[in-house]
Amino acid sequence: MTNYRLKSVILKLQTLHEYHFLTYSNPRYSQSHYIHSHAYKKSTRNPHPHKPTRNQLRKSIPFLTDLKQCQKPDEFLSIFHQYIEMGYKHDYPSYASLIYKLAKAKQFDAIDTLLNFIKNHDIKCKEALFVGLIRHYGKADLIDKSLWVFREMGRSFNCVRTVQSFNTILNVLVDSERISEAVELFEKGSKMGFRLNSVSFNVMIKMWLEKGEWEKARKVFDEMLERGVEPTVVTYNCQIGFWCKRGDVDEAKRLFEDMVKKGKKRNSVTYALLMEGLCSLGKFNEAKKLMFDMEYQGCKVEVVNYGVLMSDLARRGLIDEANGLLAEMKKRRIKPDVVMYNILISCLCKEGEASEGYKMLVDMQVKGCDPNAATYRMVVDGFCRIGDFVGGLKVLNTMLYSKHLPRIETFYSLVIGLVRSGKNEDAGFVLDEMEKRKLRLNFQSWEILVREVCLDDEAVIELLDDIEN
Repeated sequence: MTNYRLKSVILKLQTLHEYHFLTYSNPRYSQSHYIHSHAYKKSTRNPHPHKPTRNQLRKSIPFLTDLKQCQKPDEFLSIFHQYIEMGYKHDYPSYASLIYKLAKAKQFDAIDTLLNFIKNHDIKCKEALFVGLIRHYGKADLIDKSLWVFREMGRSFNCVRTVQSFNTILNVLVDSERISEAVELFEKGSKMGFRLNSVSFNVMIKMWLEKGEWEKARKVFDEMLERGVEPTVVTYNCQIGFWCKRGDVDEAKRLFEDMVKKGKKRNSVTYALLMEGLCSLGKFNEAKKLMFDMEYQGCKVEVVNYGVLMSDLARRGLIDEANGLLAEMKKRRIKPDVVMYNILISCLCKEGEASEGYKMLVDMQVKGCDPNAATYRMVVDGFCRIGDFVGGLKVLNTMLYSKHLPRIETFYSLVIGLVRSGKNEDAGFVLDEMEKRKLRLNFQSWEILVREVCLDDEAVIELLDDIEN
């Protein structure tokens, strides 16, 4: 006999199904989208007394303290005005901190209000504030606002623009694919009074290389040399990476050697790019030998270099060899990062070894490396892929506890899988967690779910058939 809890779950599923069907039928409806709860952390407590730092000796500013503690974006401006009413005179740190908090919370209307206040009261702000604001607008895809800030810095806010703000807006235009505007700005840079530096040229070289436009990138590089701007390791790395991705390792090696002739010191990324090119041609051993050349040349081997080798081994399914690299890193006292672990975990889960992937997740935490959202998602999806939905649910619990969120598709898979496994209470728990996060199953998932739960209810099945037809 079905217990009371199961009946409640079924009733909830049926009720929610009716709601979703009604909203889905509306043409204006738009579809929305404890195992180891604490990672091991080394103690940060210093047993030995030490002299206080300059920041510790600096007197704290009450407004900044209150602003830092405030977690509600709607209250940021209120705190600002409350301090004004108390007779507090805000200075640059107040405005910089407030704008940073508002931008991070995407409260751009509030930023407009604050910028008007700054302009009307003729408050002097440093370039760093506007550079940060240009970046935040760019990340929010408000490119015209970024351009407005760049233009008005000198006009309305009496702030001297340097090549730093020029490079920032140039990079925003490139990242947002507004290529013609980026080219126009770059060409006008000198006439606008900016002395273009290596960063300016690197942004444009990288842009053309990502577009596959080698000749245009080379033209910018030649102009860089003509103007007497010294190329950096980043300038060469962009070009080496371009040729390696196209399988032309010989051309990449030519640039690699050209760096030596011109006295440019190669870094770990330079070697990693060349190693990646060699691995793509099946020359793993040659790529690994480059790490010995690195050390001989006085360049320290970094995680990024092992990451290239790890990716190649994982791509070929060579798990034991990949684990061997981790052991080698331990001997060299190089700490693997979350990307390294994710490469291995991804490989294990794709091979149907979700349990081993989970062990690796635990191991990385024990060794002081915190998993990210991608780590948890891969393991949850790995368990779902092999039909172990209870195992997936356990990892989901830990993931939610760690403030990470799975993909909506993972929720779909878990709910349907748990119901099919007879774990209706667990399915109800997942639905509750989705509801807390304002996530909804799509119509197809509800249809599958209701059919599974109400399999013996002919009236419900007939209703679903009518809906389909």
